[in-house]
Amino acid sequence: MRDLSLYLSISALVILFGYIVYDGTGKGEGDRVSDEGVALAYGEQPYPLPVISLDLPKTLSFAGEPVPLDVADVRERLDKELQINTYLHSSTLFIIKRANRWLPQIEPILKENNIPDDFKYLPLIESALLNDVSPKAAVGFWQFLKGSGKEFGLEITNEVDERYDPLKAGKAACKYFKLAYSKFENWTLVAASYDMGMYGMQGSLENQKVNSYYDLHLNDETSRYVFRLLAIKEIYEHQEKYGFKLKPEHLYQPEKLRYVEVNESIRDLVEFARQNGTNYKLLKRHNPWLRDQHLTVKKGKTYRIALPV
Repeated sequence: MRDLSLYLSISALVILFGYIVYDGTGKGEGDRVSDEGVALAYGEQPYPLPVISLDLPKTLSFAGEPVPLDVADVRERLDKELQINTYLHSSTLFIIKRANRWLPQIEPILKENNIPDDFKYLPLIESALLNDVSPKAAVGFWQFLKGSGKEFGLEITNEVDERYDPLKAGKAACKYFKLAYSKFENWTLVAASYDMGMYGMQGSLENQKVNSYYDLHLNDETSRYVFRLLAIKEIYEHQEKYGFKLKPEHLYQPEKLRYVEVNESIRDLVEFARQNGTNYKLLKRHNPWLRDQHLTVKKGKTYRIALPV
């Protein structure tokens, strides 16, 4: 009985203390500070922040080809992807930050190959500009499978995998875009075929007897693919309209690099990094295509290795 009385007394004190700390409102001091911080960050808006249904743009195009926004299902599919990517706050925010570093490097590659500038948004939806590996073993910014990577000129071995090189893989993607355009003569179909393959796209067009992506009934992933491209393009080009207010100093910048040409095998890349004034972590950061701790260089072959300045 004494133990029970002691327990009840302690419980009463805990409850009283909790009431004092939380001020009887269900919110502690930490919660109030958090609310105030959020309110200040969002211009004194009420908290929780309202979720607003977004207006669709009046006109939209991909690679100069208009999107038929007067078609009901086209509007709804765009609406879905625009809302999703707008309210995926942290994911889309980091895509914008990374894009500031990478798009200025990708744009010249597209221009040199006469590929429309809008294709720079493709790696944003493919990989969020990360060297990730998909469940289907597609690799890198441009998400090449092993077979297609080799088909379009990328070296893929146990030691070297150029799918992890965003710029070399971008050049390989341009080869794909050119070949697909020679088949479809339509850039929107080229973009969609990057997801489902040229043969799959050609078969769908012939089977359904149409010639427009927007008239095709496709698998869910490819059906969404171009609309995801359109959504990320719209958000990136009108960031404040969709609530993304990034200070210039918060954007990721291209890093200053120097390059060393290597035409002899390197037995130890850790030691190679040290001899060149850096470390293995930074060597891998700037050369993710190096897949082992050594590099075999065949006769007549030269590799260009990036090193931090």
